[in-house]
Amino acid sequence: MSLAPRAVLVHRRTEYEELLARHGTHGQAAFFLSSRGRSIDEVARRHEDTRQALREVAAAVPLTWRSTRVERADLDRFLFAPEDVVVVVGQDGLVANTAKYLSGQVVVGIDTDPGRNPGVLVRHRRTEAAALLRAATATAARTDELTMVEAVADDTQRLLALNEIYLGPPGHQTARYRLGEDGDDGPGEAQASSGVLVGTGTGATGWLRSLWRERGSSLALPAPCDARLLWFVREAWPSPATGTSRVAGELGRGQGLRLTVESDRLVVFGDGMEADALELTWGQSVRLGIAERSLRLVV
Repeated sequence: MSLAPRAVLVHRRTEYEELLARHGTHGQAAFFLSSRGRSIDEVARRHEDTRQALREVAAAVPLTWRSTRVERADLDRFLFAPEDVVVVVGQDGLVANTAKYLSGQVVVGIDTDPGRNPGVLVRHRRTEAAALLRAATATAARTDELTMVEAVADDTQRLLALNEIYLGPPGHQTARYRLGEDGDDGPGEAQASSGVLVGTGTGATGWLRSLWRERGSSLALPAPCDARLLWFVREAWPSPATGTSRVAGELGRGQGLRLTVESDRLVVFGDGMEADALELTWGQSVRLGIAERSLRLVV
């Protein structure tokens, strides 16, 4: 007997909840904000809007389904099942934070604050939840297959991301490494920089686009479903021992960018999740390219 679908509602703590966790009470949080010329009213309103959205989406789950909730901070400890329908209730970034932990599950993005969020990944309103959940389990469910990027280290550590992967120093030091692409002869170019960014078409609406514009790059930005990645070296430093001839490029399916560490410690993290990073030490290497896995986002 097959299991009934399970709706997994993914959310994150609101600004209001973070203020209460820090200051203890509503009054203390209100005093803290007022001392800085801000009112707690808007923060509390957004909190209530988010809580109401969660209540409405939870109520829209069919009675024959199972359901559960998971907070963003617990995603790395949550076990998603193949039959799950993942409902992200929040901001676009929360979809990206969730994507790396999935393996083909359908995702529905619900925008809790239309007009404030871009709505690139949280494309739907809370009132559409019931219809979207039914559609998500249909055989012909309409989804976009969003390209993801992965980093695989030589010790088998692996990291997935929907927007981008960053490799660089954990602080404000200089990263030292050798950089090359699959098929290159030799060890690659020795570089010193503030890190390397490899991004997808989904990430082309954020950090990747910022670097692309800053460089005035002639490379075409990929679309979210394109099997293409762009990469940029940040602030490469020329010296007698380090070069700057490889600071940007494009990767298609089956192509990879290889980096060999020549520093005491570099970190690799995806989509801003620094707490869930790979750590690499001197002599280790990592390959970056298009992941076999994609994110199935309901249209």
